Amino acid sequence: MIPQNALQRYGIPFDSITTPQNEKTIFETQWMVSWDIPLIINQKIPALPNKLYCNKDLVQPLQKALETLIDENIHQELKTFDGCFNPRPIRGYEKQFKKYLDSQQFDKAVKYVSMHSWGIAIDFNAAWNQLGKIPTLSQKFVSAFTNAGFTWGGNFKRKHGMHFELN
Repeated sequence: MIPQNALQRYGIPFDSITTPQNEKTIFETQWMVSWDIPLIINQKIPALPNKLYCNKDLVQPLQKALETLIDENIHQELKTFDGCFNPRPIRGYEKQFKKYLDSQQFDKAVKYVSMHSWGIAIDFNAAWNQLGKIPTLSQKFVSAFTNAGFTWGGNFKRKHGMHFELN
């Protein structure tokens, strides 16, 4: 999913000082949930939190991917949970985002919004899969997520191996 599609589906995930609405509150009320990760998943993958604040559209595909990791006996590969919902620009594009946001060019600013801003992206094993570095996740691990409906950041032009986002 590209940011423009996320914007069309979910709306603005943060408040803008140029509008009278409370966009962040509207977005979070409509789309965000506190998901109780099933106990069986938490027992097998202790790196995960017990609850995850995320977009409700993320829950079913994420649960499917995590269950696949367990079924395929590769869940031990998930060592750290490194974030989901985080309203912010894409790392390295903060200046471009601010420039367009300040000039109220939202159609241009949104191109620099991280998918984490809508709670539809999740990061794992960040220490071993840093931005711009060669990813270390196994193909079976990646396939568990891509088969569940995610795009993997390890295939991005600027490698982002820890990152998975909804298609």
